[in-house]
Amino acid sequence: MDTRMDSRMDSRMDAAFAPPQESWIRVSPRLRIMRRILLVAWGVPVTAVLAGVAGWFAPWLAAVVVLAGLALGGWGWWLIGRNYASWGYAEREDDLLITHGFMFRELVVVPYGRMQFVDVKAGPVERKFGIASVQLHTASPGTDARIPGIPPEEAARLRDRLTELGEARLAGL
Repeated sequence: MDTRMDSRMDSRMDAAFAPPQESWIRVSPRLRIMRRILLVAWGVPVTAVLAGVAGWFAPWLAAVVVLAGLALGGWGWWLIGRNYASWGYAEREDDLLITHGFMFRELVVVPYGRMQFVDVKAGPVERKFGIASVQLHTASPGTDARIPGIPPEEAARLRDRLTELGEARLAGL
């Protein structure tokens, strides 16, 4: 296969995810911090319990479990950083763009006139870190979109703006 064709195909695929003329708004770095703390908070006890059980049968097996836990933890740490960096959204005149994913990239375009309602959610851990998620609901479940890890003030502003734009665009239909 001609490699020039491959590079052209890659550039066309990248064009599908190219940023719009507007700038992307990134999610809060607190999302990355929260997820990494949760990784350590769950990973260390699970690894310790598994190493204890494995050590009961063979001491060398406990060392293998600890090394596997460290390797998985390091990989998870890296994945969380990459995932965090992939999230962004852009508000345009007629729609909202949301992108995420570094391996399996996704770009969701939600027209304002198709939005039915907007949720702002924050669980106890998210509230502790000062972040919230905005969930957009449309008539089609396949086009629902979520933006995690944004400051509560920005989430409220975005909710109000999207609701206002949705009502204005829907009124014209």
